[in-house]
Amino acid sequence: MSRETATTDPARIHNIGYRGYDGPRLGRAYARRSLYAQSLRGAYGLGRSAKSKVLPMVLFGVMCLPALIIAAVAAQTKRMPIEYTSYALYLQAVIGLYLAAQAPQSVSRDLRFRSVALYFSRPIERLDYVLAKYAAMASALFVLTATPLLVLYVGALLAKLEAADHTRQFAQGLGSVALLSVLFAGIGLVVAALTPRRGFGVAAVIAALTIPYGAVSTIQLIAHDQGNTAAVGWLGLFSPITLVDGVQTTFLGATSAFPGNAGPSTAGGVVYLAVALGVVAGSYALLMRRYRKVGL
Repeated sequence: MSRETATTDPARIHNIGYRGYDGPRLGRAYARRSLYAQSLRGAYGLGRSAKSKVLPMVLFGVMCLPALIIAAVAAQTKRMPIEYTSYALYLQAVIGLYLAAQAPQSVSRDLRFRSVALYFSRPIERLDYVLAKYAAMASALFVLTATPLLVLYVGALLAKLEAADHTRQFAQGLGSVALLSVLFAGIGLVVAALTPRRGFGVAAVIAALTIPYGAVSTIQLIAHDQGNTAAVGWLGLFSPITLVDGVQTTFLGATSAFPGNAGPSTAGGVVYLAVALGVVAGSYALLMRRYRKVGL
């Protein structure tokens, strides 16, 4: 092209198709619900790669398999060999592995890739993010722990066991796993949010659940062997799973898993409940503080 032609050609503006959005503004509530749904689906690998579905689905199957076996036994013996409130305590290792795998997946990737600021741009805020992530993790744990109880309950009804009694026990079991889910979700998310490294988060969550339980159980056994039953009850305050055990023993009529069934007294149960609620509130406050620092 000659110099003369280049200077005389008119400028051209190409329309590449961008246009403004004039639809409805759905606001914070919709954004919060969407983040909750996306986080809950992600906790089971839904909407993600096939590899991401393997571990949560395997752990879900491991949680449900003993319930299926127990329901089959109940159909033959006409007796339920386990309490609904005890099921999650027996399978706490599976619950811990699930939480250790999924809590870092829920929050660590946002921290690692610095996408939190994009969430907080508009219209979602720090409060919405923390609520959505906390509620999604607690819901995922509730699905994991409540589904086996539903299997046990259906098995009891099919075996024609006492319907009213098992309905009451099933409701007590749901109350127990609801508390466990909220408590564990808070602890897991707080620990996972401390590092953007998923591997470190997995190890830290496992340590936060297993080390206190191992230490408390060991000291409880020593106290029981020495005849100090009062100490056995109070020591349960220092581990998440024994904290749930103490609350459900006092308020849900469960049989304590403490050595010698030495659960807390009624006054002690009130303290257990207060501590559990305090841990939940403290976990939420720590998450809010954490995202105040990394969000903007």
